[in-house]
Order: sequence, then C-alpha cells, then structure tokens
Amino acid sequence: MEPSVVESVALSGSMAGDGLSIWSLLVDADIIVKGVILILVVASFWCWTIIFDKTIRFRRLRGMADRFEEAFWSGGSLEDLYDRVGARPDHPMASIFVAAMAEWRRSTVGNRGLAGGTGGQGGLTVGLHQRIGQAMQVALNREVEKLERYMDFLATVGSTAPFIGLFGTVWGIMNSFQSIAASKNASLAVVAPGIAEALFATALGLVAAIPAVIAYNKLSGDLNRYEGRLDAFSVEFSAILSRQLEEDEV
Repeated sequence: MEPSVVESVALSGSMAGDGLSIWSLLVDADIIVKGVILILVVASFWCWTIIFDKTIRFRRLRGMADRFEEAFWSGGSLEDLYDRVGARPDHPMASIFVAAMAEWRRSTVGNRGLAGGTGGQGGLTVGLHQRIGQAMQVALNREVEKLERYMDFLATVGSTAPFIGLFGTVWGIMNSFQSIAASKNASLAVVAPGIAEALFATALGLVAAIPAVIAYNKLSGDLNRYEGRLDAFSVEFSAILSRQLEEDEV
C-alpha cells in the first residue's frame, strides 16, 4: 500500500475516533452552525418541558372533573356545592359552575337560589338565563385559552425546526466546499468536518421537530375532548337552571 494511502486511512481513522465526536463537532463548528445547534437544543428542551407539563395537567384535570361531576350529579344541593367550591375554583369545570352560580345568586331575589323561587320575575327569567349562559361561555373561553397556552410553540417548532436544521446543513456544506477550495484537497480530512456539522444540524432539527409534532397532535386531541366535556357540562347545567326558572315562574 502506498504511503499516501496509508496516511489517508490513518487520518480518517483518527478523525472518526476524535475529530467527529459530538463534542468536537460542537467545539469546532462554525459560529453560524453553533447558533443553529443552540436554537434547536433550547427549542427541544422547551418542547419537552411543555409536553410533560401539559400531559400531567390534562391527566390531573380529568381526575378533578370526574370527582366534581360525581358531586354535581349526586343529588345534593347545588348551593352547598357552590359554597364548598368557593369563589376561587381550582379547575375549569368548577370555574364554569361558579360563574353560573354567582350570576344566579346576584340575579335571584333574596338569594333564594335553586331551593327557593323567583316567582314574580316574569320577563326577567329570559334575561337571567341569557346572562347565566354568557357567564358560563366567558368562563369556558377563558379556561380553554389558559389550556391552549404554549401549544402554538409546539406547532411552530414542529414546522420550523427541520428548516432551521436544513439551514445548518447548507451552511456546513458551504464550509466544506470552501475548505476544499482553500486547501485544493478533496480528501476526507478536509470534507468530513463540514459534512458532519451539516448532518448534525439536520439530526437536531428532526430531534426537535418529531416529538413536537407528535405531542401537538396528541395534546390537541386531549384538549378538544376536554373542551367538549366542558361544553357538554355547560349545556346540561344551563338546561337545569332553565327548568328551575320555568318552575319558579309557574
């Protein structure tokens, strides 16, 4: 084997063991590639933080909604349930219930509530029902808006991270060609670092984007189901109050 070939093989083996390690790629990368890598690492870390937070929160909210609905449909007094929940509910379904009950108490005569009656109010019944419905809708929209927080970030990372990684790839390849032109040598020792940087940026872009897309789809489905559950509760509770108002008018 010719000496030049032996030297080339030895050099490539040394690069594979040292020069192309992940740490060396980070240290030796161009400043632009380092910026791309930093952006992708931070985005990936923040995505995983959102994913864990949303997953745990949705699981906890479903459990709290189950317990609240059990108390709501137990046949007990809704006035007592309202007093137990208090003015600062700790989950969305209770917030919708509190908003409706607060409007009910403010609007009914003498705070007689569900157990008393609102006879004599006549045409005020329709207005009260509308105000209660609006109060529940406002509470529902406010709670859903809180749950949707940071979901846009997952969607943004899922759609843009591959392109950010691709930018790092293009830049790394450009550096490789510049090294070839400067050294007038197309050996692996000249080409490999830039190509490795390029591929590393692409890999990080995919690592950030794939979990973000999967999590966004999963969490969006969970959020839509939970929002539907809240909406169904609002409709059912509104129907209960409407029947009570009609009975009080008689």
